[in-house]
Amino acid sequence: MSSGILVFCETDGGKLKKTALELLSKAATLGGEVSAVVIGGSVDGAEAGRHGAATVYTVNGDAFGAYSTDAWVKALAAVIAKVSPAVVLGAASPIGKDLFPRLGARIGAGAVTEVTDLSNVGGQVVARRPVYAGKVIATAKVKSAVGLFTVRPNSFAVNPTGGGAASVVAVDAGVSAADLKTQVVEVRKSAQATVDLTEADRIVSGGRSVKSVEGYDSVIRPLAAALRATPGASRAAVDAGYAPHSHQVGQTGKVVNPTLYIAVGISGAIQHLAGMRTSKVIVSINKDPEAPIFQHSSYGIVDDLFTICPALQREFEAVIG
Repeated sequence: MSSGILVFCETDGGKLKKTALELLSKAATLGGEVSAVVIGGSVDGAEAGRHGAATVYTVNGDAFGAYSTDAWVKALAAVIAKVSPAVVLGAASPIGKDLFPRLGARIGAGAVTEVTDLSNVGGQVVARRPVYAGKVIATAKVKSAVGLFTVRPNSFAVNPTGGGAASVVAVDAGVSAADLKTQVVEVRKSAQATVDLTEADRIVSGGRSVKSVEGYDSVIRPLAAALRATPGASRAAVDAGYAPHSHQVGQTGKVVNPTLYIAVGISGAIQHLAGMRTSKVIVSINKDPEAPIFQHSSYGIVDDLFTICPALQREFEAVIG
């Protein structure tokens, strides 16, 4: 019989990513034994244990040098078969968004995506997720023996439970490099040393009103740097060539869930709101007092962005350093 919660943990440089710690911390509050799985890397059992995991299952080999859908689906399915969890949690990250739908199809499990809250109701994990571009919050349950849930980053706090070190168990998923249909020949990383938008805790986004690449680089990037935030952009700014597509937030860009979202010169079209509406605190800067973005903002500043942003930058630099 399926029981307990298995957390799919992503790593960076041999350490658990913040999304993994968020999920472990939340899983520890939902009831049942918590275990973790790490594919293609090592893990610190003490860190995993402090955040609620009793056991960490690792899958390694030549096939796991870089992410591959074929290899990772088979590996995660093998761990699920060994552990028999009732619930599997993962981040709604680029890897999670690719991996979990394929995994659900492979093992015949129901899946709920883009979750922003989880609770235990009558012994069953219940999820809440935004739908219709965030206009409605839906409650969802999974009827299959194993329920798969991908959770938006920054949905939960990282709360160490103070537990002892988790035991680390290696699992052989029976996957070799010969089984892969694709091969990663090169990985190119961005020169920008900022947190990815989907995992950022603070974001400063610029819209068409920045007027140019120079406007974006001289206003949005410095303000983001002063706040130790990640720069973002609306589709209008990206289409105009002011910012790269990797910075785009919205329905056709990246869905974000930061603690703080500063919208600079963004009107608030529904396509943009779909990507950032669940932000904890939204601050909008716009000359138009009737801009729709103000209806969804925690704080609004009606003024010229080229006046306000440098002033905010100076204040943040003075306070944060």
